[in-house]
Amino acid sequence: MSLEKELQERSESKCELCGAPEGLGVYEVPPSSDGTIDTCLHICSTCQTQLDNPRQVDANHWRCLNDSMWSQVPAVQVVAWRMLQQLSSEGWPRDLLDMLFLDEETQAWAEAMVPDESPGTAIKHMDGNGAMLEAGDSVILTKDLNVKGANFTAKRGTVVRCVSLVSDNPEHIEGKINGQRIVILTKFVKKAN
Repeated sequence: MSLEKELQERSESKCELCGAPEGLGVYEVPPSSDGTIDTCLHICSTCQTQLDNPRQVDANHWRCLNDSMWSQVPAVQVVAWRMLQQLSSEGWPRDLLDMLFLDEETQAWAEAMVPDESPGTAIKHMDGNGAMLEAGDSVILTKDLNVKGANFTAKRGTVVRCVSLVSDNPEHIEGKINGQRIVILTKFVKKAN
Protein backbone atom coordinates (compact mmCIF):
# COMPACT_ATOMS: atom_id res chain seq x y z
CA MET A 1 0.00 0.00 0.00
CA SER A 2 1.35 3.45 -0.91
CA LEU A 3 2.10 6.10 1.71
CA GLU A 4 -0.71 8.32 0.42
CA LYS A 5 -3.22 5.46 0.64
CA GLU A 6 -2.10 4.69 4.21
CA LEU A 7 -2.48 8.37 5.15
CA GLN A 8 -5.93 8.56 3.52
CA GLU A 9 -7.01 5.57 5.56
CA ARG A 10 -5.57 6.96 8.83
CA SER A 11 -7.05 10.43 8.26
CA GLU A 12 -10.39 9.17 6.90
CA SER A 13 -9.72 11.36 3.82
CA LYS A 14 -9.69 14.59 5.86
CA CYS A 15 -6.94 17.05 6.74
CA GLU A 16 -5.38 15.79 9.96
CA LEU A 17 -5.04 19.37 11.21
CA CYS A 18 -8.21 21.24 10.20
CA GLY A 19 -10.53 18.49 8.96
CA ALA A 20 -10.95 19.89 5.40
CA PRO A 21 -11.98 17.16 2.94
CA GLU A 22 -10.39 18.66 -0.22
CA GLY A 23 -6.97 19.49 -1.62
CA LEU A 24 -5.21 16.86 0.46
CA GLY A 25 -1.58 15.87 0.13
CA VAL A 26 1.34 14.32 1.97
CA TYR A 27 3.28 16.61 4.32
CA GLU A 28 6.58 15.37 5.73
CA VAL A 29 7.10 16.79 9.23
CA PRO A 30 10.69 18.07 9.52
CA PRO A 31 13.34 17.39 10.60
CA SER A 32 12.64 13.75 11.47
CA SER A 33 10.76 12.86 8.34
CA ASP A 34 11.96 9.61 6.86
CA GLY A 35 9.05 9.23 4.45
CA THR A 36 7.16 6.76 6.64
CA ILE A 37 3.59 7.13 7.81
CA ASP A 38 4.81 7.93 11.34
CA THR A 39 6.58 11.11 10.21
CA CYS A 40 4.05 12.33 7.64
CA LEU A 41 0.63 13.96 7.71
CA HIS A 42 -2.30 14.12 5.32
CA ILE A 43 -3.15 17.83 5.15
CA CYS A 44 -5.05 20.30 2.98
CA SER A 45 -3.45 22.92 0.72
CA THR A 46 -4.43 25.75 3.11
CA CYS A 47 -2.54 24.18 6.04
CA GLN A 48 0.37 23.26 3.73
CA THR A 49 0.68 26.85 2.43
CA GLN A 50 0.66 28.33 5.92
CA LEU A 51 3.16 25.79 7.27
CA ASP A 52 5.52 26.51 4.36
CA ASN A 53 5.07 30.32 4.61
CA PRO A 54 5.00 31.40 8.28
CA ARG A 55 4.41 35.04 7.29
CA GLN A 56 1.09 34.12 5.65
CA VAL A 57 -0.35 32.48 8.74
CA ASP A 58 -4.02 33.21 9.46
CA ALA A 59 -4.35 32.75 13.22
CA ASN A 60 -8.10 32.11 13.01
CA HIS A 61 -7.55 29.15 10.66
CA TRP A 62 -5.48 27.46 13.37
CA ARG A 63 -8.28 27.50 15.94
CA CYS A 64 -8.86 24.01 14.49
CA LEU A 65 -5.94 22.88 16.68
CA ASN A 66 -8.35 22.99 19.62
CA ASP A 67 -9.56 19.62 18.28
CA SER A 68 -6.62 18.16 16.35
CA MET A 69 -4.04 18.66 19.13
CA TRP A 70 -5.69 15.72 20.93
CA SER A 71 -4.76 13.34 18.09
CA GLN A 72 -2.85 10.20 19.08
CA VAL A 73 -0.59 10.66 16.02
CA PRO A 74 2.76 12.12 17.17
CA ALA A 75 3.29 14.00 13.86
CA VAL A 76 -0.05 15.82 14.39
CA GLN A 77 0.94 16.65 17.97
CA VAL A 78 4.30 18.04 16.79
CA VAL A 79 2.75 20.35 14.19
CA ALA A 80 0.03 21.44 16.63
CA TRP A 81 2.64 22.31 19.28
CA ARG A 82 4.76 24.25 16.77
CA MET A 83 1.81 26.27 15.46
CA LEU A 84 0.55 27.05 18.97
CA GLN A 85 4.06 28.22 19.88
CA GLN A 86 4.21 30.39 16.75
CA LEU A 87 0.82 31.95 17.53
CA SER A 88 1.27 32.27 21.30
CA SER A 89 1.22 36.09 21.16
CA GLU A 90 -2.47 35.82 20.18
CA GLY A 91 -3.45 34.78 23.71
CA TRP A 92 -5.77 31.82 23.04
CA PRO A 93 -2.96 29.48 21.88
CA ARG A 94 -1.27 29.82 25.30
CA ASP A 95 -4.30 28.21 26.94
CA LEU A 96 -4.12 25.28 24.50
CA LEU A 97 -0.36 24.91 25.00
CA ASP A 98 -0.94 24.68 28.75
CA MET A 99 -3.24 21.69 28.15
CA LEU A 100 -1.09 19.94 25.52
CA PHE A 101 1.13 17.19 26.91
CA LEU A 102 3.76 15.53 24.70
CA ASP A 103 5.92 12.58 25.70
CA GLU A 104 9.69 13.29 25.82
CA GLU A 105 10.47 11.98 22.34
CA THR A 106 7.60 13.89 20.70
CA GLN A 107 8.49 17.08 22.63
CA ALA A 108 12.11 16.84 21.43
CA TRP A 109 10.89 16.39 17.85
CA ALA A 110 8.60 19.43 18.16
CA GLU A 111 11.33 21.62 19.65
CA ALA A 112 13.86 20.61 16.99
CA MET A 113 12.43 23.15 14.55
CA VAL A 114 11.77 26.07 16.88
CA PRO A 115 13.60 29.06 15.38
CA ASP A 116 16.53 30.39 17.37
CA GLU A 117 15.47 33.82 18.58
CA SER A 118 18.66 35.71 19.15
CA PRO A 119 18.39 39.00 21.06
CA GLY A 120 17.03 41.81 18.98
CA THR A 121 15.12 39.65 16.49
CA ALA A 122 11.96 39.08 18.52
CA ILE A 123 9.41 41.88 18.72
CA LYS A 124 9.13 43.17 22.27
CA HIS A 125 6.11 45.08 23.54
CA MET A 126 6.97 47.61 26.26
CA ASP A 127 4.59 49.79 28.28
CA GLY A 128 5.05 53.54 28.72
CA ASN A 129 7.48 52.90 31.60
CA GLY A 130 9.62 50.38 29.70
CA ALA A 131 8.21 47.25 31.37
CA MET A 132 7.91 44.19 29.12
CA LEU A 133 4.31 43.26 28.20
CA GLU A 134 3.18 39.70 27.51
CA ALA A 135 -0.06 38.26 26.16
CA GLY A 136 -2.56 37.89 28.99
CA ASP A 137 -1.19 40.79 31.07
CA SER A 138 -3.43 43.46 32.56
CA VAL A 139 -2.62 47.10 31.86
CA ILE A 140 -3.81 50.48 33.14
CA LEU A 141 -4.48 53.39 30.80
CA THR A 142 -2.27 56.39 31.57
CA LYS A 143 -4.25 58.83 29.39
CA ASP A 144 -7.87 59.40 28.33
CA LEU A 145 -8.23 57.79 24.89
CA ASN A 146 -10.92 58.68 22.34
CA VAL A 147 -12.01 55.39 20.77
CA LYS A 148 -12.58 56.03 17.08
CA GLY A 149 -15.84 54.66 15.71
CA ALA A 150 -17.15 53.64 19.12
CA ASN A 151 -18.31 57.03 20.45
CA PHE A 152 -16.77 56.77 23.90
CA THR A 153 -13.63 57.80 25.73
CA ALA A 154 -11.59 55.22 27.60
CA LYS A 155 -10.73 57.02 30.84
CA ARG A 156 -7.30 57.23 32.41
CA GLY A 157 -6.96 54.61 35.14
CA THR A 158 -9.13 52.04 33.32
CA VAL A 159 -7.80 48.51 33.78
CA VAL A 160 -7.70 46.42 30.59
CA ARG A 161 -7.41 42.72 31.41
CA CYS A 162 -5.95 39.90 29.34
CA VAL A 163 -4.44 41.95 26.51
CA SER A 164 -3.10 40.33 23.35
CA LEU A 165 -0.02 41.50 21.50
CA VAL A 166 -0.09 42.63 17.87
CA SER A 167 2.57 40.32 16.44
CA ASP A 168 3.94 42.63 13.76
CA ASN A 169 3.85 45.96 15.65
CA PRO A 170 5.59 46.43 19.02
CA GLU A 171 3.66 49.67 19.66
CA HIS A 172 0.20 48.05 19.54
CA ILE A 173 -1.72 45.78 21.90
CA GLU A 174 -5.38 44.75 21.83
CA GLY A 175 -7.85 44.63 24.67
CA LYS A 176 -11.53 44.98 25.57
CA ILE A 177 -12.94 48.21 26.94
CA ASN A 178 -16.71 48.62 27.39
CA GLY A 179 -17.19 45.27 25.65
CA GLN A 180 -15.37 46.40 22.51
CA ARG A 181 -12.05 45.04 21.32
CA ILE A 182 -9.73 47.91 20.46
CA VAL A 183 -6.10 48.53 19.54
CA ILE A 184 -4.20 50.51 22.19
CA LEU A 185 -0.81 52.20 21.82
CA THR A 186 1.66 50.76 24.32
CA LYS A 187 2.97 54.22 25.22
CA PHE A 188 -0.41 55.02 26.83
CA VAL A 189 -0.46 52.05 29.22
CA LYS A 190 1.43 50.79 32.25
CA LYS A 191 1.61 47.17 33.28
CA ALA A 192 -0.66 46.35 36.23
CA ASN A 193 1.03 44.50 39.10
